Amino acid sequence: MPPEGNILVLGLGNTLLSDDGVGVHVIEALRAEFAGRDDIDFRDGGTLGLALLPDVESSRALILVDAAEVGAAAGDVRCFVGADMDARLLGKKRTAHEVAAADLLDAAALTGMRPERRALVAVQPASTEWGLEPTDAVQSAIPRACDTIRSLIAEWQ
Repeated sequence: MPPEGNILVLGLGNTLLSDDGVGVHVIEALRAEFAGRDDIDFRDGGTLGLALLPDVESSRALILVDAAEVGAAAGDVRCFVGADMDARLLGKKRTAHEVAAADLLDAAALTGMRPERRALVAVQPASTEWGLEPTDAVQSAIPRACDTIRSLIAEWQ
């Protein structure tokens, strides 16, 4: 892991599939608040890809934000940190982006550049059907997800 670098906050999801886009919506909610901070990079990772590997490798910490099946009520927010995140990504897949996220982190680990500090902020979706807006339950979870990310950033600084 590089000793210097930004905290990369990567929002995952497809905003055309209602709750699936929650990661992108969370990023948008936080971006203006942290404007002017050059130590935090908020990025719309969309549906993820290995093209993001240089960004992950150059980051000192990584926060992924995604809709994921966590076995809870719609809109519930869960945070998985470090080894818990790794186990979550390597276990039974509960989101369309977990395979790509696991591949991305594995590739960074192979080069010795996986951020030591890493977390997954997961929001339980209600629907991933076609729709441009999250459901009410997931929309109301966005401030809680933002609070979780703010706490991680404060802890890691």
